[in-house]
Amino acid sequence: MSITNNRITMSADQFAKMAKIIYDRSGIHFPDSKKYIIESRLSQRVAELEMENFDQYIGYLTMGPYQTEEFQEMFNRITINETSFFRNDSQLDVFENQILPELLESRASKKRLRIWSAACSTGEEPFTLAMLIHRTLGVRLSDWRIEILGTDISEKAINVANEGRYTSYAVRTTTSLMKNRYFKQDGRDFVLDDTIRSMVNFEKHNLKDTMAAKRHGTWDVIFCRNVLIYFDDDMKAGVLSMFNNQLAADGTLFIGHSERIKTLTDQFTQLQIPQGFCYQKTDHVTTKGS
Repeated sequence: MSITNNRITMSADQFAKMAKIIYDRSGIHFPDSKKYIIESRLSQRVAELEMENFDQYIGYLTMGPYQTEEFQEMFNRITINETSFFRNDSQLDVFENQILPELLESRASKKRLRIWSAACSTGEEPFTLAMLIHRTLGVRLSDWRIEILGTDISEKAINVANEGRYTSYAVRTTTSLMKNRYFKQDGRDFVLDDTIRSMVNFEKHNLKDTMAAKRHGTWDVIFCRNVLIYFDDDMKAGVLSMFNNQLAADGTLFIGHSERIKTLTDQFTQLQIPQGFCYQKTDHVTTKGS
């Protein structure tokens, strides 16, 4: 058994096997430079299972009867769900004041709006979008069919989202006005208003699962922010292709401010909106501009 400072260590070969398991099942790429992350976050789990080394754990993940459940447990430990309500408010301003009004106008006859928050972690992003839509529509909300779906690969994160209860850290970028309007404080926690909670549904989803995405049909807006940075180019291209298939002809894709997709696909064209970091289908942009 290889132990350093009471921590079970991981060899280069073991890391390569673990990284492949993670990539094959989630699309998340861990380069060699991130070996310490996998080792430090999983050594305790290996010890908890009373295993002597990572070879035994790899066997448990790939051949054991509980491999599906264990992969979820492993994934919860190796990922950090760093998020908050109203994160990157300048981009959200673009959504609320430019993209949303155009969509509401173009869909005024059917009064149906569908938004997918992909890899939403513990739900702060889709709930933020629900608040913005609620604020925009006001009394007109009851006339509309608003469908917001938040998905994440982590079952633990989805459970938190469904509960609708958050720490003060999660609302650190939320104005006092929005906190007073949409949250009720319960001790140190902030409990989300039932109206906002009812506007969002959550489910576990792996971005590699294109068939599951197809079952949900077409979306008017897709948010997938600060997620592509964890993928290699092949996985990024696959996810973008899926988004292209599931996005309405005049729909909008929002990605993180540090993410670039120009070299990965010609299916999307970035809108020239400062701080927007948003894209529409190239065919639609070309038609609209002609």
